[in-house]
Amino acid sequence: MLPFLREVYYIPVQEALKYDNTQMGVLMSVFGAFSLITYFPGGWIADRYSPRKLMAASLFATGLGGIWFSTYPSYAISIAIHAFWGATISLLFWSAMIKATRNWASVDEQGRAFGILESGRGFSEVTSSSLLLALFAALGSDSYALSAVINGFATINIVLAILAWVVLNDESEALEETGVIRVGLAEVLEVLKMPGVWLISIVVLTAYSAYWGTFYFAAYSSDVFMLSVVAGAAVGVGKMWLKPLAALAAGFLGDAFGISKTVFGLLLVTMLSFFVFAILPGGSQNLVPMLLVVGISSLTVFALRGIYFALLEEGGIKPALTGTAAGVVSAVGFTPDIYMPLLGGVLLDQYPGETGYQYIYLAIAGMCLIGCVAAYLIVRASTAASTLS
Repeated sequence: MLPFLREVYYIPVQEALKYDNTQMGVLMSVFGAFSLITYFPGGWIADRYSPRKLMAASLFATGLGGIWFSTYPSYAISIAIHAFWGATISLLFWSAMIKATRNWASVDEQGRAFGILESGRGFSEVTSSSLLLALFAALGSDSYALSAVINGFATINIVLAILAWVVLNDESEALEETGVIRVGLAEVLEVLKMPGVWLISIVVLTAYSAYWGTFYFAAYSSDVFMLSVVAGAAVGVGKMWLKPLAALAAGFLGDAFGISKTVFGLLLVTMLSFFVFAILPGGSQNLVPMLLVVGISSLTVFALRGIYFALLEEGGIKPALTGTAAGVVSAVGFTPDIYMPLLGGVLLDQYPGETGYQYIYLAIAGMCLIGCVAAYLIVRASTAASTLS
């Protein structure tokens, strides 16, 4: 949550640090850039070293960065801290977390493992943000209160670092034999040659593009369906409460019916939902259908986020190469962080109002169609592998 303070505290951060909008944008761009360039090496590192040590180190370092940021340092230092967060989160933590989750569950329980992971992430995001927002309000909503909030998030990270060190273990099939997994250039090339890795990357990229589409729901409700700003914001916050439920349910559904089949079905419904957005006329008379489709699309998008990394099993990825594969998938799959804000901004500037949103959602529907094709190919490959075995 530390790099994403702007989602809730954009104006307080801007006022406390005395930054203009461009400077605020640069901070996030630096974080995004360092995240993207460290996903792949982070995956390689996760296959060579203990997820327990990597996750604990990442959480502790990220927390320390938060404590420093709470002192409102210079602009140059703030940029350096955001670059540092990009490295500590994406290089050390992300792929290690994916690997630890996969190692935690058996082959036939991968869906629920990743569903529980995303459900827990969603629940902790909502609860911690709500509690610290209450603290922010209680302390006066000024720069001192913001500093307390930042220190609160930093402290949570440091406490979780200690818990990760104590609770997680270093055991996996490969670690039990060698102590350290030796993944070299040959193994990296092996991962890059796997069709499953690239198909999963496409699934994640298209599903994550749809996730970015949900960011516009609050503004879409106000600009096109005449809701007040407060009511529109309620739509944006309300969908967040669906995340834990959707991810958890998707995990169990995936284990029951197959991960790739479940992902295919979810992407299909997501595609149809965003296509409805693209053709649904605005105005208060269509408010109820719009809210219904918001609920459906939010459920499917959050469900996809809960289980798309569980595709690593059906994609034929060896457990010892989980980190490297997750690094490749993440580096490709999370590129919407770069192009989706740009696409949305350009379309809304060129076609203000209802038309701009319709074009955004039509583009997302098209992306989800591509994701459906990739998911279907994974289903075919998984079915063929099961038949042969």
